[in-house]
Amino acid sequence: MEWMIWPGAGVTLLGLAWLGYCIVAAARARSRKLPPEAMRRRLQQLVAMNMAALGLSAIGLMMVVVGILLG
Repeated sequence: MEWMIWPGAGVTLLGLAWLGYCIVAAARARSRKLPPEAMRRRLQQLVAMNMAALGLSAIGLMMVVVGILLG
């Protein structure tokens, strides 16, 4: 099942890159000193994106583990 390990690692890295984007975007939003309502809206969007990135990373890690266990 080696064919599952490398794509899983790629999916994991993609999720981690997306997490990095979320961190940078949140730091930028905080440094812009937006009004409270706009800040709340932006951070809510980033929380949703953050959860999706974590899910993507978890799926990639599951692919790696399953590939190792079946290989």
